This record gives sequence, C-alpha cells and structure tokens, in this order.
Amino acid sequence: MKQTVIIMCGLLSVPALAETAAEADRDPIHGSDNEAIIVTADYVSELDILAGTSVIVGDDILRKLQPQLGDVLTSEPGVSATSFGPGASRPVLRGLQGERVRVLTDGIGTLDVSNTSADHAVTIDPLTTERIEIFRGPAALLFGSQAIGGAVNARDRRIPRVIPENGYHVDVIGSYASAFDENSIGGAFELALSDQVVVHVDGSYRETEDLEVGGFVLTPALRAEQLEIAAEEQEEGNLDEAAEARELAGLRDQLPNSFTETYTFGAGFALINDRGSLGASIGYYDTRYGIPARPGAEHHHGEEGAEEGEGEEEEAPVSIDLRQWRADLRGEIFTGGGFLESVRFRAGYSNYEHIEFEGDEVGTVFDSEGFEARLEFVQADRNGWRGVTGFQASTRDFIAIGAEAFVPPNVTDQYGLFTLQEFEWDKVGLEFSARYEKTDVRSDSVAIGLEEAAVITAIDRNFDAFSVAAGANYRLAPDVRIGLNVSRVERAPSAEELFSNGPHVATQAFEIGNPFFDKEVAWGLEAYLRGSSGPARFQLAAYHNWFDDFIYEVETGGEADGLPIFQFLQSDARYWGLEAQVAVDVVQMDGLTVTVDAVADYVRATIEDDGPAPRIPPLRLLGGVEATSGPFGGRMEVEWVDSQNRTTEFELPTDGHTLVNASLSWNPFGEDSEHILIVSADNIFDSDARRHASFTKDFVPLPGRNIKVSARISF
Repeated sequence: MKQTVIIMCGLLSVPALAETAAEADRDPIHGSDNEAIIVTADYVSELDILAGTSVIVGDDILRKLQPQLGDVLTSEPGVSATSFGPGASRPVLRGLQGERVRVLTDGIGTLDVSNTSADHAVTIDPLTTERIEIFRGPAALLFGSQAIGGAVNARDRRIPRVIPENGYHVDVIGSYASAFDENSIGGAFELALSDQVVVHVDGSYRETEDLEVGGFVLTPALRAEQLEIAAEEQEEGNLDEAAEARELAGLRDQLPNSFTETYTFGAGFALINDRGSLGASIGYYDTRYGIPARPGAEHHHGEEGAEEGEGEEEEAPVSIDLRQWRADLRGEIFTGGGFLESVRFRAGYSNYEHIEFEGDEVGTVFDSEGFEARLEFVQADRNGWRGVTGFQASTRDFIAIGAEAFVPPNVTDQYGLFTLQEFEWDKVGLEFSARYEKTDVRSDSVAIGLEEAAVITAIDRNFDAFSVAAGANYRLAPDVRIGLNVSRVERAPSAEELFSNGPHVATQAFEIGNPFFDKEVAWGLEAYLRGSSGPARFQLAAYHNWFDDFIYEVETGGEADGLPIFQFLQSDARYWGLEAQVAVDVVQMDGLTVTVDAVADYVRATIEDDGPAPRIPPLRLLGGVEATSGPFGGRMEVEWVDSQNRTTEFELPTDGHTLVNASLSWNPFGEDSEHILIVSADNIFDSDARRHASFTKDFVPLPGRNIKVSARISF
C-alpha cells in the first residue's frame, strides 16, 4: 500500500494545519491518490520543517535496503554517505558529516560512537526501521548544535504508539543480495493485552560475505603506486614484497575483509489512552564486521624502547566487534485544554562497547556510557499561533584503551533550552526559534605535544552557545509556497576535536586536536520553493552557510608512529549548494500511473587560506521512471555522478560514474495489501563507482552488480 507523507514537525516554514490536511491525499514528490500519513515527530507537533526535508517509508525502505543506514539514504537530495564498507556508513548532508550531522533514533541520539570515526557503525538496523526522516539545513535548534548540517531520525515501533486494530500486528522482512551474498531477516510482533496496553518484540539477523565490486579494488593512482613499489622491491631483491605489491595492484572483483554479521533484538510496552501514553523498551545491537585495509598501511605496536623493527608485527586483518545495550522511555500527557496541549518526555540510556581486533588479538577497546533526555511543553493552536518549548540534557562518558586510542578518556555534559514559535496570517507564515546550550567537555589525561615529548594534563572546557533562526514564507498558489530562512548557530567543539593525539586507523593519520579551540559559528541563508501544480510535485532549495572558526583537519607534512600527522585547525569557511527534486505524473488512465522524477544536488565548500574543503560530494543527477498498475510496479533509474577534481592537497581526485538501477514489485494479495515482493538490480552494468565523501574511497569501491530479492509479510 502506497503512503503519502506530510511533514508537520519542524522549524522554519509554515503551511497551516488546515492546508496540510487538505493536501493529505497527495504525496509532494512520489505520487498521488495514496493513503495519507501525517508525520508528527514526538519532539514537536504541528510545526512545519525547512524546505530540505525527506521521508522514506515502507516500500521505499525495503527497495533501498542496505546493511547500514547511510547507504539507504543516498538517493535523496543533498545526501551522500561515508561508505567505509558494508559494516559502517554514516549519512553526509550537504557535504557535512561527523560532528555536524546528528543521527537519531526516535528523536534522541543513537548514543553510539559513530560520530567519533568513519569506521564505527551506526547502531540502527534498517531491517527494523519503519520510517526515516531527513532534516537538512539549520535544524540545529530542534536537535542540538551537532545538527548544524542537518539530522537523520530513524523510527521503529519498539515503544508502541497505537493499539493494534485487530489486537495484534506482525511484520516480517527477508532479503537476499548477490553483491554481498547477503542473507537477512527481521521481524516485529505487537500484541494488545487490553484496550490500553500493548507489548512489542522485534529482532533481526544479517550475514554478508566479502563485497563484490565492479572492477579493480584500488583506484588507478593507488595501483600505480603499488606497481612502483613492486619495481623497487624487485630491484632490491625483495621478491616476496614485490609479488605482494603486484598482487595488491591486480586485486579486483572482490573487496577483502569486508564481511559483516549483525543481529538485534528488542522488547517494549506502552500504556495508551485518551489522557496520554507511557512506554518503555530495551534493545540490543550486536555486529562484527571487517575493516578493509589501505594498501601499505602498517601498524607498529612495539614495546617501548625496542629497536626499530623488533616490535613490528605482520599485518593482520582488522575487524570490529560491537555491542550496545539500550533502554528507552517515552511519555505524553494531554492537558485537556488551555494554553498547553500536552507535555512530552523522552529519554534513553546506552551501554556501548566495541573492540577493534587485529587478527585474533585485541587492538583497541572503546567504551561509552551515554544518557539523553528531552522534556517538551507543546502549545495549543491559538488563532494561528502554536509552538513548543523544551529542555534537553545529555551526557557521555567515553574511554578508549589500546595502541590506537587516539582520544583520551573524556566526559561530555550538555544541557539545552529551546523554543520554536510559529505564526500564520492568511498567505503569510513566520517562525522564530532560539536555543541556549551549555556544554562541558573534560579529560584528566590530555596529551599536549608529540609521543615521548607530550605533556599529560587535565583540561576542562565550558562553552555557552546561543543560536537563533527565523523564517518567512508566502503561499503563491493553494499548493505552492516560497520561503526564506536565516539562522545563526553556535557549536561547541567535540572531545575528538579538542583532545585527539594519536594514531587513527580509520583515517590512516596521526590526529592532533587543539584543547583551546573556540566555538564554531555558522550563519545560514536558505531560499526554497515547494509544492504541487497539476500532475507535478517539486521542492527546490538554494543555501549558503558562512562559518566562523570552522574546525577541520590538515596534513602538516610531519610523521608520527609511521603515519602522516593531521592537525585540527580553525578558520573561516563557506559552503553553498543547490538541491532539486521533481516528479510529474505523465500518464494517469485505466489504473495505470507513470511518473517521471529527478533529483539534482551540488555543494561547493572553501576554507579560507586552505582552499577546497575535503570530501565534498560532486554534482549528482538522478532520473527515474516509475509505473504502477494494480498490484504491479516497476522502476528504472539512472544516477550520474560527476568527477571531483576540486580537492585538498592530501586527497586524490575521484572519477565520475554512472549507475543504472531497476526494480519490479508485486503485491500478491492486491494493491492495498501490505504484503510485497521486490526484485531489484542495482549497478546493472557493474560500474566502478566510489563516493568522494568517503575516507576510504580509493580502496573501497561501491558494490558492483547487485541482484536483490526482498519481501515483506504484514498482517
């Protein structure tokens, strides 16, 4: 059953609730005449969000299913991914990643350490996710200053929101993918114990083998480097080393050490009645996955004082074994009238550990204990004025132990007060938002200086961040709005940016932070046009962000622990870009609908005095044709990605690529049935494709030709 999504949670632009309800029978991008779903994210009710918003639900999640969240979202405008391999991939929004993109589960943080490093997995399994919401632009006032580039919110039903209509509900999803030799299955079951109490259980399992790729594993530049090494070793009589380098240069068709194995389970309950709701859940996430190695990367973990070469160990495949226990609580009380409509509470606690293995030996252990909570007071609609005011608190106690513990043990506490207010008069809408955030980042063992010469000291940094945003929009036609948003957002530096001082296996760099950084400040301006006209739906956006004291890394030219030194610095920076998404129903007759759609995005980023910002995705164009007739559907799409030659001194250019994808779907029990079978083929022509936003793009290509079969049974 197709579903229409209308965003009603948000920040800076304003269609009225009445208008939104009137448009509920039309999906703004993907289609028309479908069942309406009103997205009312628990943290804000009945407020609209910025122009750059996307929602992926139901059949779309199943068709785009990938092992990690980041790779599920890359067909959306303005979205790329870190693509470290099948085991780890985090979203990249408008060229920003890491500490500038918040990944949320049901409105609060994932409480993992995926923001710390690109090789750390996001602890969300797409198999058990029912909806994913993408918020681009200055949504920081809603989600916290770490969403300075945007946020991604994944929703499941672990804490139920409704009583099942028939007293129970079952979902089972299964999938097979040829490029990974992937076998996966996930399921969820809800049972009403009474007319007010419902319980939920879910679980999933996924196993993949080494990834099949479309051509050589290494880029031409790295292959040439390995052949040069082979020639030098051959000349010096090191025949084994020469043969190994030639083997690396010729490696193709399969990416070694890229396996994954993941399973999850969870259980929850909720009490739901006309006075509100209260629910809780517990969940477990367990994954082990391989980390593809950069050719020539070596790890020297010799004993202190050993002669050169004595402490060296042969390279062993690196893998990560990750576990997270998580407990969540959600509640809402309806006030029964007056100025306040409801009071909402959301909290989560996580105990997280992952171990980085080198072969069978423990390399580095990461432990993190985290807690986050939100309390919100939602105002009733009073003659076009509505809003929400709230309090948010989080804490993270982080420790890393081992040879590559590049960040010392640290604790981060953060507290925030925020308000979002929306006003509407006839065709004009206004919004104003403000947030105050206090952040304390401290460590008792910060190293200042390099290796043996480093001085160990305790540092405690406190930051007060004030952020504001405002927006205005005008209704040009019943279903068309034009708007402008402005914002000023302050972000406190993270512990990694302040305290790093050590070898980092993910980035193949010796990273050095600066404990004396100032706050990062971003001024933002965004213009948009969105809506529908006849058979067409569209959303267009142009944005420009000016950063003061932008935090970034640069190669210094030095070396430590056998790795190049990368130093965190601060400078001014500019990011600007364009996004567009358009869909037009070109045929609508006798039960047949044919839709043509397109996505385009481009971002350009420059750091003052240092040139281009690193890992910026190039121009991307995606066009598709989709047809539905009764229980059958089909889609064909072509994605063209330009080459990226605008690079920093320490990164290599990335060649462009073209991917052709196709899918067929069948609802065996009728078009209104939730049972569905999808057969799809991604990268049909087995192209060599790489994402420039990835740290590992030179030796970790995207999947080659991938035939997928996915099915959902729901009743």
